[in-house]
Amino acid sequence: MPQNSPTSDQAPAVVLRDLEKRFGDFIAVNRVSLEVGKGEIFGFLGPNGAGKSTTIRMLCGILQPTAGSGSVAGFDIASQPEEIKANIGYMSQRFSLYEDLTVEENIDFYSGIYRLPAAKARERKEWVISMAGLSAHRTSRTSTLSGGWKQRLSLGCAILHEPPIVFLDEPTAGVDPVSRRAFWELIYTLAGQGVTVFVTTHYMDEAEYCDRLALIYRGELIALGTPAELKERFMAETVIEVNAPRPQDLIEPIERLAGVRHAALFGRGLHVVAEDADRAIGEIIALAASPEVRAERIVPSLEDVFVSLIEARDRESAPQQVFTR
Repeated sequence: MPQNSPTSDQAPAVVLRDLEKRFGDFIAVNRVSLEVGKGEIFGFLGPNGAGKSTTIRMLCGILQPTAGSGSVAGFDIASQPEEIKANIGYMSQRFSLYEDLTVEENIDFYSGIYRLPAAKARERKEWVISMAGLSAHRTSRTSTLSGGWKQRLSLGCAILHEPPIVFLDEPTAGVDPVSRRAFWELIYTLAGQGVTVFVTTHYMDEAEYCDRLALIYRGELIALGTPAELKERFMAETVIEVNAPRPQDLIEPIERLAGVRHAALFGRGLHVVAEDADRAIGEIIALAASPEVRAERIVPSLEDVFVSLIEARDRESAPQQVFTR
């Protein structure tokens, strides 16, 4: 069972101060600082290889940080990894289930790892089976379950011991949209019960479900705030939505317009990032020369914000060309 945390109820659930992880000369996580409040759904957003999983593993006491400091549930990530492991739930991007075991056997196995008393283990087993919708499959081999069922069973096994903090590392990768939505409903239920949920994802629609987000790119924290704050504070340019019969044909001509940062397919149309919306809209309409083409300024999506931030960071860090003989 989770040990009593040495911190008060008002203390943050997770604290990072200039956290760094190096693998030789490669910096996987570069001086990341942030705090996560208790009962918060905190999203760690970034492309593959950005440093999300490495950060999670340090927070879970699996990897030792190279520099900086941090605490989880009041325990130091460098010196108290075993205490942290006893007070968290962890679900990796690959289902941490034993395929040859049945649903019940997997739950029993994890109950043993968490050393749950027999009565408590039975109670929690029934809760997991009910939560995962597996009442009719409790004796089925896990390998026969759908991705959505495996996902909910994995979450149930990760929180059998009722930890105050749950780390979910790309938990919905490869799962269908309906199952992803159902999974997030479970996350909301946990947060409503006071559980802190720290989740990594590269799905922009999932990021909207989080209370706050940290955007990480190339190991660095490039933005932090609520989804609304990120859209308001970190988007210097305007976003224009273009609806056209063949939007893909307009991408290159639009990107050649002065003041246009980039254009990309978005649903059945385009999202165009431009310095001056009014000017760009007029030029897009003139360029298309078709009554079927519509263009209007819109509130940016998180994907727009993230792409804009990444491009800005790439422009800042682009190395100068050095010519050597």
